[in-house]
Amino acid sequence: MKAKGLIGEFKEFALRGNVVDMAVGIVIGVAFAAITNSLVGDIIMPVIGVLTNNYDFLHLAIPLGGDNVLAYGAFIEAVINFIIIAAVLFLVIKLFNNLHRATSKEEEEPPPPTELELLTEIRDLLKK
Repeated sequence: MKAKGLIGEFKEFALRGNVVDMAVGIVIGVAFAAITNSLVGDIIMPVIGVLTNNYDFLHLAIPLGGDNVLAYGAFIEAVINFIIIAAVLFLVIKLFNNLHRATSKEEEEPPPPTELELLTEIRDLLKK
């Protein structure tokens, strides 16, 4: 009996709207990260490489002895990747907020009734 209750609670939790929305967001985020990684690795970094005489940032590293290396080139690429993701998210959220403001302005309540309209309504109610 208790196991059914636990399973039922889990089912209720897992199928709650917030969890499903979060799962969709995570899947879209992973796909977005793949696109951004490709943008950085396949488009932006080669252009930066051309601007720096074909200098490959990804393989920039300082040997520390043995097999240990300080791979600061990969870090530079990760920072560029982060900046692009942050900028695109900023633009998407800004666009979403602008669209939301535009639709909320359309759905605004009508202006409050004028004094004359209120007095007319009171008069009509008193007549009844």
